[in-house]
Amino acid sequence: MQALANKTNGRVKAFSSANRAAPRMRAVQCRAQQQQSSNVQQVAAAVLAAAAVCAPAAHAATEVLQSGMDMGLAAGSGAAVVGLGALLVAADPQKRREQQMASTDGDELEAVKTYFNTEGFNRWQKIYGETDEVNKVQLDIRQGHAQTVEKVLGWLDAEGGLAGTSVADAGCGTGSLAIPLALRGAAVSASDISAAMAGEAQKRYEAAVAAGAAAPATPPKFEAMDLESVTGKYHTVTCLDVMIHYPQDKADAMIGHLASLAEQRLIISFAPKTPYYSVLKRIGELFPGPSKATRAYLHAEADVEASLQAAGFKVVKREMTATKFYFSRLLEAVRA
Repeated sequence: MQALANKTNGRVKAFSSANRAAPRMRAVQCRAQQQQSSNVQQVAAAVLAAAAVCAPAAHAATEVLQSGMDMGLAAGSGAAVVGLGALLVAADPQKRREQQMASTDGDELEAVKTYFNTEGFNRWQKIYGETDEVNKVQLDIRQGHAQTVEKVLGWLDAEGGLAGTSVADAGCGTGSLAIPLALRGAAVSASDISAAMAGEAQKRYEAAVAAGAAAPATPPKFEAMDLESVTGKYHTVTCLDVMIHYPQDKADAMIGHLASLAEQRLIISFAPKTPYYSVLKRIGELFPGPSKATRAYLHAEADVEASLQAAGFKVVKREMTATKFYFSRLLEAVRA
């Protein structure tokens, strides 16, 4: 009887211990699942950010990956892992570059022009517009670019206003900076390599005036031309988010040309080259993209500043805009 009682007590103790251990085991499993989900989200977010750096080439991929992430949160992150893997297996980046360049005889700027006159125009005029027909990544890029524009306007407003100031906005896109500059009274000469983009900027300016904005004494000009073809002398020259299309050797010449147009001030922005952003960009290059997608270049701040100094300018203001999927370093330089 005593042996039976001991055996029974042992089973009760074991059962009680198991019951006490069960919550701890469930807690450990829960933490492990949470960590797995967190890791997947971090990797997926990194890839999405990389795709944003090369955004023209990765629009479709980011939508698919975002869907995978959303499903993964509800399904133990399995869907996100599968979606991520399927996207990264894709194509050889060098092969896609060769195909992209073949249609323009190896001319990168011509490839940029073609892209922003066709599918790139449709995509980016929505990103830089007010439509709700954008995904989460595109909305984040829109908000990031808007922050950069607001920083530039804040700098210029703080320096005494723009009435009558001549400004060249090179690479104006749909007019996100050129239009508010003009409505502040600046005499704006805006240009873009894409005729579609320059035409859209003109329409948006006219719509703003029709909606009640005060027209400046000198209406802005919106012209289709590449940056190297811009001529004249201007008090201030601006060029936002354009350097991403220029490798460093061409960026040096580009900065030199912009500096030759500026009598007093040059404001430029670029995607900064850091170890972190370089890794994201490399991941983004693994995404399959449309045949007219363009290459994206990051630039070390020291290199950009050296080019400015060589052109006779010194940096007097710096800002950084970094959202989830938009990264842009902003510099204001004046004649030394």
